Amino acid sequence: MKNQIIIATFFFTFNCFAGMNTEDTSISEESTAKPVIVIHGGAGWSQNTSDEIQDAIKAGLKTALDSGFSILESGGSSLDAVEAAIVTLEDNPVFNAGRGSVYTAEEKQEMDASIMSGIDQDAGAVASISRVKNPIKLARYIMEHTDHVMMAGQGAEKIAEQGGLDLVDPSYFHSDNRLKRVKKQKAKKNSTVGALAIDKWGNITAGTSTGGRSNKLPGRIGDSPIIGAGTWAQNNVCGVSGTGHGEYFIRYNVAREICARMEYLQLSVGEASAQVIGQLTAIDIEGGVIVLDKNGNISMEFNTDGMARAYRNSEGNEMIAIYK
Repeated sequence: MKNQIIIATFFFTFNCFAGMNTEDTSISEESTAKPVIVIHGGAGWSQNTSDEIQDAIKAGLKTALDSGFSILESGGSSLDAVEAAIVTLEDNPVFNAGRGSVYTAEEKQEMDASIMSGIDQDAGAVASISRVKNPIKLARYIMEHTDHVMMAGQGAEKIAEQGGLDLVDPSYFHSDNRLKRVKKQKAKKNSTVGALAIDKWGNITAGTSTGGRSNKLPGRIGDSPIIGAGTWAQNNVCGVSGTGHGEYFIRYNVAREICARMEYLQLSVGEASAQVIGQLTAIDIEGGVIVLDKNGNISMEFNTDGMARAYRNSEGNEMIAIYK
């Protein structure tokens, strides 16, 4: 069953790319789309999470919403809004990204992040970095100031230093609780953070940031920095940020797959995300996605106990939740 699903998904995506529409997806300066922001704080939250932590999660999501949407509301770009929202989540030790990153088996942090602009699919990503305060900022810097898409380890940190980004001592990321979890060999934690936004020009941006899986092997890289797996943005179609078992998000090319089904099968944002997460559920793989389409419609699909998530639109609608 597993192989049949993977093979079918591969051929569907291959055929989509073979006939991929290469027309310009940029948006006219006269466009007047309605701004929307969607964020997630990971799909690794169980029903046993304490009330205190639940309150902290919701407060963190609220801060990220405010940070990102204030930029959209004042006429700023979706790129700036996504970066700002993710920075607030990276600075919050409640979430598994930036300061809250979990430990590897060697009791160190190795962080990943990516960001993508839907205008022309320009993207930047970082992997296995340990001294950059805000990985999402470095991902954007790589996108805008280098000829590359992904940089890793010391090479990425050298670019951060050259770009004047904040570097910190590894002690900045220290947490007694997360260290105890590693020493108990608890290897499962699917939490990640991400954000999507569409600005008044209709430009879609997607970003994702993570500390990875607790007790992971050093050098392990998940889906968060992989364009098409954990992050995808495409004007006139959709934006996606994922959270879950990264190895399978890579194998299934989850983020791009959702947008491809919307583009070529004319599925709604909800139908496409439900189909792809349903395929993961069928083989007992946990995860979730947030998806935003060109019209500002959203989907927040997950198959875990909870996924920390929130959104706000220009009509004043707002939602912050953890469980179904």
